[in-house]
Amino acid sequence: MREYRRNLGKSIEERPQNIENRDEFGHWEFDSVLGSKNAEEPAILTMVELMTRQAIWLKVRNHSAVAVSEAIVHLKEIFGAHFSDVFKTITAGNCSEFAELSASETAGTSAYFTHPFSSWEKGTNECHNKLLRRFISKGKSISNYSPDDILYFADLMNALPRKILGYHTPEELFEKELDRIYTA
Repeated sequence: MREYRRNLGKSIEERPQNIENRDEFGHWEFDSVLGSKNAEEPAILTMVELMTRQAIWLKVRNHSAVAVSEAIVHLKEIFGAHFSDVFKTITAGNCSEFAELSASETAGTSAYFTHPFSSWEKGTNECHNKLLRRFISKGKSISNYSPDDILYFADLMNALPRKILGYHTPEELFEKELDRIYTA
């Protein structure tokens, strides 16, 4: 049996252990969600900040490394000079759509990759992907939804109080961290 190995950059094994503690802001898990299995169909780039559980869901034009890179450029425009304060680390799947993610490291952000076929290594994002599936079921084309629809779905999830967050909302905690970063 042939062993499947893809090496897009630093392994999750190299990621600092303190990230698992979730006591520092700025550590993210990335994934992508497909509607139908057509490679040219739009996809959703899903991102979850580990401490606050804030989700950012962006519709991308397809399931490709170029589309993910365009989304990251968009995020860099939004967060500007503070991008690397908001995105200290990114942990993504070892999939072709994240092939250019290591290029983000030049901006002060470290990228790490899970082992192939090991979705549990970014479990927070996987749980949030299940929440997304409440709105867009498997097999349903994402082209039926506008980028604003996708953002609205994320806003709904981020406005839900969570027991794990002391009944605060992800949005509330995320905004508090952004205020701290932008006023420093």
